[in-house]
Amino acid sequence: MGQPWAFVLSVMMLLVWAISGPFFGFSETWQLIINTATTIVTFLMVFLIQNTQNRDARAFNLKLDELIRSTKKARNALIDLENMTDEELSEIQKQFERIGRKANAAAIGPDNEGRPDRPQRQADDGLTDKAPERVGTRN
Repeated sequence: MGQPWAFVLSVMMLLVWAISGPFFGFSETWQLIINTATTIVTFLMVFLIQNTQNRDARAFNLKLDELIRSTKKARNALIDLENMTDEELSEIQKQFERIGRKANAAAIGPDNEGRPDRPQRQADDGLTDKAPERVGTRN
């Protein structure tokens, strides 16, 4: 779907339906035809869109996994984020929030006053290459 021919086909079907209205006296059956057709198409499109989004998300995650794996300073434990529990994700999010606060504090600290022309101090982010301990088992 999502191709120009699909749009043209949809417009043509709609025009055929609209032009046929006077021949059917704009009856309830005539209206029911378009209502039923649009309902069915909408229902099917939901699954098509969901499938496309799932495939795109999977490809995106694989690309990110490859980047994480190939970067020496990256934590390999982040490769499996999509399979972690909400609690584990919250813990990792908190770690990155702490990193952000430290980086902001270092950027506006007394040594460089947040000026871009001066090098920023490297803050200890407290990160390890270890994944958070699993809270429970997943089925």
